[in-house]
Amino acid sequence: MKTERFTFDGHSGHALAARLDMPDGPHLATAIFAHCFTCSKDITAARRISARLTTMGYAVLRFDFTGLGHSGGEFENTSFTSNVGDLTAAYNALCARGMTPTLMVGHSLGGAAVLKATAALDGIKAVVTIGAPADPSHVVHNFADALPRIEKEGVAEVDLGGRPFRIGQGFIDDISGQSLTDAIENLRAALLVLHAPRDAIVSVDNAATIFMAAKHPKSFISLDEADHLISRPQDAEYAADVIAAWARKYLPETEHAADDPIPEGVLRVTEADAAGFLQDIRSGDNHHALADEQLAFGGTNKGMSPYGFLSAALGACTSMTIRMYARRKKMALTHVRVDIYHAKSHAEDAATSGAVKVDVFERHIHLQGDLTDQERARLLEIANKCPVHKTLEGSARVETVLV
Repeated sequence: MKTERFTFDGHSGHALAARLDMPDGPHLATAIFAHCFTCSKDITAARRISARLTTMGYAVLRFDFTGLGHSGGEFENTSFTSNVGDLTAAYNALCARGMTPTLMVGHSLGGAAVLKATAALDGIKAVVTIGAPADPSHVVHNFADALPRIEKEGVAEVDLGGRPFRIGQGFIDDISGQSLTDAIENLRAALLVLHAPRDAIVSVDNAATIFMAAKHPKSFISLDEADHLISRPQDAEYAADVIAAWARKYLPETEHAADDPIPEGVLRVTEADAAGFLQDIRSGDNHHALADEQLAFGGTNKGMSPYGFLSAALGACTSMTIRMYARRKKMALTHVRVDIYHAKSHAEDAATSGAVKVDVFERHIHLQGDLTDQERARLLEIANKCPVHKTLEGSARVETVLV
């Protein structure tokens, strides 16, 4: 992952500090991460979720709202409306760079802000909220004891998470008048709601309210034992994996699409990254995989190597052949596992020394079940007759046509 320092003008013209995390491979889509109330772009959840999304081909912008972190402006002059304005400014800054965002991720009050902002942004296709309140004014309970002083003096310093912040009456007035109902109902984007059932800051009831107000497509996933800040690394990693897997569906289609259908019986390999080695593999309309090389060989490690697929073909064919025979002979075979070891590295294989090299595939077959020694020996014989095994040991011919 490559990270670029990024600065753009916020809602009021102050310079906002950001990090633009870029994928090592092809840039397929862009996302924005909005941090929680009084947090920053560098909290654990933001960094880990952003890093995980980059492995999917997303570029992720995470920034400090006005008056927070390294961004300009005074926090006491900000509001929920200004946060929404900062998100819109971030969206526009990325559009100006030719990186129109399609995914919004918001944590806590940042989640409420992305719900509000997305309703007015046509390019967003998917939204993720993490521990978000259904009512933005929920945050007021964090400094409820200071409300009389704020009302009397117009502003007061409060302690939030061990840090002092000055909160003004304008913030209270603005957030008290906010409602997310219309924004959620008119979201025009897929929604994923993540929330921990034991969240002590924003109760899980808020997730239910958001989920019920939204139209399909929508999903809810529990974060189990996580706290509100997703402070444990394992919880942040889990949230990142869930978001990445869900967001994969909303990546743009590659050029293989409907106007270039794949004929039946054809497996098509299409280059996905001209600067690297990533390949898009498709067979028909239902089967898709990625092939790549390891980082050490100049790839981005987003898929198995070509030799990995070759080993997989041998292992899968071996297991299927054993199972087919055991089923026909009614053997008490309960499970098959095949481990394949390829004797040569790809780096050696790609060398131009001219020396003849032999590929050796070592196959370890694990059979479980109440099998006799004779049955186990017979299944080993059958394994050696699997079609891919015969192809590898035989003399396959490759015919190439340039079209």
